[in-house]
Amino acid sequence: MPIRVQNNLPVKEILEHENIFVMDEHRALHQDIRPLKIGLLNLMPLKEDTELQILRMLSNTPLQVDVTFVMVSGHQSKNTPASHLNQFYKRFEEIKSEGFDGFIITGAPVEQMPFEEVDYWDELKEIMEWTKTHVTSTLHLCWGAQAGLYYHYGINKEPLDKKMFGIFEHRVLNRKSPLVRGFDDVFYAPHSRHTEVPLDKILADARLKVLALSDEAGAFLIMNDEGRQIFVMGHPEYDRITLDQEYKRDLSKGLPIDLPKNYYTNDDPNTKPLLTWRSAANNLYTNWLNYYVYQLTTYEMAYIKL
Repeated sequence: MPIRVQNNLPVKEILEHENIFVMDEHRALHQDIRPLKIGLLNLMPLKEDTELQILRMLSNTPLQVDVTFVMVSGHQSKNTPASHLNQFYKRFEEIKSEGFDGFIITGAPVEQMPFEEVDYWDELKEIMEWTKTHVTSTLHLCWGAQAGLYYHYGINKEPLDKKMFGIFEHRVLNRKSPLVRGFDDVFYAPHSRHTEVPLDKILADARLKVLALSDEAGAFLIMNDEGRQIFVMGHPEYDRITLDQEYKRDLSKGLPIDLPKNYYTNDDPNTKPLLTWRSAANNLYTNWLNYYVYQLTTYEMAYIKL
């Protein structure tokens, strides 16, 4: 699938090197087609890494996708140059009058803080409320999923005794859902978080369905009945080396951190990590785009009314 991005986006060259079809703005103007309009609210600290990871995930269907990078106004990024944000990102107030076929809310390194203490929480609440009327389907990732479950369903996160960190085995619970179509009975996904949303509290809400879970890591894939809101409790978009970078970063800072589970061969951090979750991750994003965005959205991008 061609990913439509701005002409000089830095990660564009990396995607092209990986043989991912990236269409710039000039070529897109010559095609008589309406691409799927996807917004990415990027709350991760290393924004260019997340851009690359998410764009990879969106590149595995024949659909054309036009991605808009969005940032919150109430937070100053410390790890991404202001020049990059000013050139490639839009603030929420710049896009709030528009409609989107799909929207992604990423994780953020703030999960140990109460939601109300996050400096952009009020703006994020406004964005999540806006998605109910301006977006066909919203995909929430990791802390973004915890925030979405709290805002939309009143289910709060709880602290873990120690960080859930590594690659964990999951199993599919509901094969009738198109979101898990093509998944193996058992699949793997990365987790990197200090908090969780308890499974029993999710199951107690009849508006939510748990589609996949892990005996060790808990609920993984949750959605409401219509698929308008989808919650992914881990980081299936992560690259091969993302957990390695996080582990060595924390070690260098003297922070308490265990080896990521089921990640290094023989638990040797000097080895190249095995990539065991990419096919499931690709399947998840492809199914989301196809069944919950493309097949449900309208050509004229009329706002959705509940």
